[in-house]
Amino acid sequence: MNGSLRVGNLFGIPFYVNPSWFLVLALITWSNGGWYMAQFPWLGSAAWVLGLATSLLFFTSVLLHELGHSVVAMRQGIEVKSITLFIFGGLASLGDEPKTPWNMFTVAIAGPLVSFALAAVLTGIGLLSSVSGPWAALVGLLAYINMALGLFNLIPGLPLDGGNVLKALVWKITGKSYKGVAFASRVGQLFGWLGIILGISPFLDIAIPIPILRGFATPWTFLVGLFLLQNAGFSAQTAAIQEKLSGLTAADAVIPNSPIIAGSKSLRELANDYIIGNEIKWRKFLVTDDSGQLVGEILVDDLKNVPTNDWWNVPVQTLTKPLSEVDTVPCTRPLLEVVTLLEEKKLSSLAVVREDGVVMGLLEKNSIAGLLQAKANAEAT
Repeated sequence: MNGSLRVGNLFGIPFYVNPSWFLVLALITWSNGGWYMAQFPWLGSAAWVLGLATSLLFFTSVLLHELGHSVVAMRQGIEVKSITLFIFGGLASLGDEPKTPWNMFTVAIAGPLVSFALAAVLTGIGLLSSVSGPWAALVGLLAYINMALGLFNLIPGLPLDGGNVLKALVWKITGKSYKGVAFASRVGQLFGWLGIILGISPFLDIAIPIPILRGFATPWTFLVGLFLLQNAGFSAQTAAIQEKLSGLTAADAVIPNSPIIAGSKSLRELANDYIIGNEIKWRKFLVTDDSGQLVGEILVDDLKNVPTNDWWNVPVQTLTKPLSEVDTVPCTRPLLEVVTLLEEKKLSSLAVVREDGVVMGLLEKNSIAGLLQAKANAEAT
């Protein structure tokens, strides 16, 4: 998250605190301190210190919850980029998605299991130890908070853990991860709207027919609802794009009239026939041998290194960069994986090649977007 402050590191995972966290820390401390003051008036100002300690321990619980996700993800070989605490709790940023429904399920369920384990341990301490007074209240409150944290995150809608569990289940049944995302996103949107309605109900005098939900009719529920609705909507959009990409391969997104030239041609032929007067100002051309096999690429700017009077006598292959410097992708590779590859490696384009090494052309992000647009237009007609 932008503007977050780095506060630590564990297992190679950097921890960040978003500025919004300080606001919720103050609110929870004020609420906890007031509660301790009401329960134990003799504490005086120490009630607020205990309230702050409870708040910090609460966020420690959130951090452990996110570490649960992170440790399981790392065991699957997934990079964990960071853990950030913010106004709605915590967020573990993973470098990649789990590869199977089971892996998705285990990563998702790990966080709530940590919360439930903490709740059980704290409950045991409260029942079996001799702690009493404010300390017993602190232990009991933390046990309750961790139980609530685990249950809340099991709500079956994205972006919550329960949404990822639901996604894994639908993925397992259908064999399509994007169908799991789409279904869990819709459920997340439903819960988002529910939170919004509950949050505004006291102000609009809306009657809540289910008694158990009336206790959630607070402004905080409204904010959580907005958070769920926004993030579930984003996940739904992602799923829609993934569905459109399903069944397509890299070959489908090759740019027509891609910049390809035989290495045996001269620099003058490259300039006259491919660069001058071309509406598309290519910055590089894929270079092939006489059989169409990809051998490398030539940068247009490199032509400046050769005097123009010599261009007829210098073949393109002279300035060709080796194949090892060209980013390629097999023509049969699923387009969804190609999109991921472009994002992960921060690439602007890829050369698409057949199994026999013959180059089919160039693929860019814009060509994928154009393919999706053309597909959408065809479906609309």
